[in-house]
Amino acid sequence: MVCESWKATLDTYLDGEVPREEMRTFDAHVRSCPSCSADALTRLQMKRAIQVAGKRYTPSAEFRKRMMQQKIAAKPRRSFRLGWTLAAATAVILVAGTLTSVYLGTRSGKDQVFSEIADLHVAALASSSPVDVISTDRHTVKPWFQGKIPFAFNLPELQNSEFSLLGGRMTYLDQTPGAHLIYDVRKHHISVFVFQERSLPATLNENPISPKKQPFNMETWGQGGLRYFVIGDASTADIDDLAKLFKAAS
Repeated sequence: MVCESWKATLDTYLDGEVPREEMRTFDAHVRSCPSCSADALTRLQMKRAIQVAGKRYTPSAEFRKRMMQQKIAAKPRRSFRLGWTLAAATAVILVAGTLTSVYLGTRSGKDQVFSEIADLHVAALASSSPVDVISTDRHTVKPWFQGKIPFAFNLPELQNSEFSLLGGRMTYLDQTPGAHLIYDVRKHHISVFVFQERSLPATLNENPISPKKQPFNMETWGQGGLRYFVIGDASTADIDDLAKLFKAAS
């Protein structure tokens, strides 16, 4: 019963709506509590399944246009001037709706990627086996991915840094295989995800990530045909330092 108060706000935590000052406390509890970790993983999987299912039956622009035309045609005939006014208004609405759909579709696609990256980070930390290859040696972790993912990448040298490598695992983002590496810095876990750039939305480079919309600090960039994501509850300085090490290694 001790965890009932935590589980009562678990959905709010997974949606990234917990105040930032409470997020770290919640993160620590989820990592240390097997019951809450399992519950968090189950809910994450359910949320992602719902998101995927919701995208399967999105009405096309042509279907929406056809329905609007049928609705307009079914209305009683009005005077020429009134009919022209309604037609003009409808045209404006359709154009605005199309532009809005394109904008929101682009934006939601980018936000969806960031949301799924955060889900993957939380799911890995909540798992009883967060990594498939356990090693602090980059020369052991890097070869493990050969033949498992369709690309190669370099891991940075961590000497004279505060970071330590825990290991790695395979992961998938929208059915695209990639690498997931986990690092530690002062008891904070940081995930580094690597995917092929061409498999992800081109809009990722258009605007910076808004910290207010993310439950974690995150940095992403494209380099050498690959897309990197560095995410965790560590400070923005730590996230930036680890990102710089990867950029230099690549």
